[in-house]
Amino acid sequence: MPSHTKRGVSIWAISLVAVGFGLLTIKEGGTILFGDAAARAAAGNYVPFVLWFNFLAGFAYVVAGIGLWRQQRWAAWLAVAIAAATALAFAAFGVHILSAGAYEQRTVIAMSLRTLVWAAIAGLAFRRLLRNPE
Repeated sequence: MPSHTKRGVSIWAISLVAVGFGLLTIKEGGTILFGDAAARAAAGNYVPFVLWFNFLAGFAYVVAGIGLWRQQRWAAWLAVAIAAATALAFAAFGVHILSAGAYEQRTVIAMSLRTLVWAAIAGLAFRRLLRNPE
């Protein structure tokens, strides 16, 4: 398979993951942030700064996904920035936990998943769009 075809398929796949992940993140975060008391109660012990970070990051996910779809070099840098910012937010969440702050275990799982997904997207985007551009 020619290298440009492999590049196209891998970038296509991660761009769809990024956009889908972003839209789900915006929907879920928006439901809690702007929904009724029942939505907030169902969320349990959510951590406001983590919720706001993820909600706002969802918009960056969509922009990065669109840029990746179009194979724009800036989108690879945006993916790297998203991965780094997510890791920093996760670390701050860890400090919150170590300070005996209330939290939900599902937030630990979700932040682990977000960090891993964006590290993978950033790594692939960096390799395909910046390191080995055609």
